[in-house]
Amino acid sequence: MTRAPNLENVSTKQRRIAMLAAESPQMAFTSLNHYLDIPWLREAFRRTRKDGAPGVDGKTWSDYEQNLEGNLQSLLDRAKSGTYRAPPVRRVHIPKGGSTTETRPIGIPTIEDKVLQRGVAMILEAVYQWDFHDCSYGFRRGRSAHQALEDLRNQAIGIRVEWILDVDVQKFFDTLDHGHLRELLQLRVRDGVLLRLIGKWLHAGVLEGGVLSHPASGTPQGGVISPVLANVYLHYVLDQWFHNDVLPRLRDRAMLIRYADDFVIGFSNEQDARRVLEVLPKRFGKYGLMIHPQKTRLVSFQKPRGGKRPPRDQRPGTFDFLGFTHYWGLSRKGYWVIKVKTASSRFTRAVRAISEWCQRNRHRPVAEQHQALCHKLRGHFSYYGITGNSLALSRFRHEVTRQWYKWLRRRNSRQPAWSWFKRLLERYPLPPPVAIHSKYRVAKS
Repeated sequence: MTRAPNLENVSTKQRRIAMLAAESPQMAFTSLNHYLDIPWLREAFRRTRKDGAPGVDGKTWSDYEQNLEGNLQSLLDRAKSGTYRAPPVRRVHIPKGGSTTETRPIGIPTIEDKVLQRGVAMILEAVYQWDFHDCSYGFRRGRSAHQALEDLRNQAIGIRVEWILDVDVQKFFDTLDHGHLRELLQLRVRDGVLLRLIGKWLHAGVLEGGVLSHPASGTPQGGVISPVLANVYLHYVLDQWFHNDVLPRLRDRAMLIRYADDFVIGFSNEQDARRVLEVLPKRFGKYGLMIHPQKTRLVSFQKPRGGKRPPRDQRPGTFDFLGFTHYWGLSRKGYWVIKVKTASSRFTRAVRAISEWCQRNRHRPVAEQHQALCHKLRGHFSYYGITGNSLALSRFRHEVTRQWYKWLRRRNSRQPAWSWFKRLLERYPLPPPVAIHSKYRVAKS
């Protein structure tokens, strides 16, 4: 199967940018906007999600696509001439983690803004492709959260990690400093068109509840350009600093795994871990960021001795990363290995979401409910279906079954018996838990 000419053209350009960046790691690009043309924006439109909510202008994807070529030409002309005006993003709030009170702000740009942001992001991704360290996994093509988890496990075992620094950056996307971001960007990108566009997006403003505000810092989560800018910011603030300044000064080995603003640092030496814990808030404070004093903690993660479980007060600690709790456990052969299970906060949040959905949709036809619940279960398994997490997957399927039964009973009290529901499950079975990301399946293949 041959690739589409448009995609081949854009991919060739991206490789060209990446090669130039790799050949001159200290060079700042002064001319990049010529890559931003109609084929590039067409590919940006193709890569942008089509099921997103509309922005402040209310335009849908179908509206924009009716005259796609004309809209893209107009967008390109305004971007190049400097007359493009970045509209404010529409802000909504979603629950954060398992909390029912703490929320995370999400910015929803307009369709046109998403396309142009995607186009600029594609250029930045090519520039920084070889600059970013291997420890960085978030929002990078060809890298995933599951690869980060696997790398974490392998490195923790390989360098015999005994201490984990579990770090929480307080409201990173809301406090990212615009001045520092511009300075860091200009180390590699000095193209006036691109920098002007990024500046407009940073100062576009936020529309929330009919009130327009212009935050002096931060980049709205949900914006297409935000993950790339976050990676650039933390590349210099954390990754580069850790590899160039921290590692050479440590007594023993250490490792860093980062996914966007979520990261952990592992150490073989306790004194090294405490030194980094002491200096980390100062490093982040220098760039306008704050390490959460309560949520950031140093975890004793020593591998247990012998083949028996130690007493509860002597067991190593655990830590959460990317939705999983990491802990030491015995394998089937009696060896101590690092295991993972669904973090309790994520599990509780997922069950609560299923319960609320079943309550809202209990009067829909059973066949429709069954189809939707199967889709939700498979989606859960596609992320949390990892080797060693089978118990949590089975528990989740059990909770989904229980919530479905509970809310079906509420709509039909004349059929409350469990035997009736068992017959219904025979007709509408829920998918079994599957370890989608099984290392045994990978090894076998």
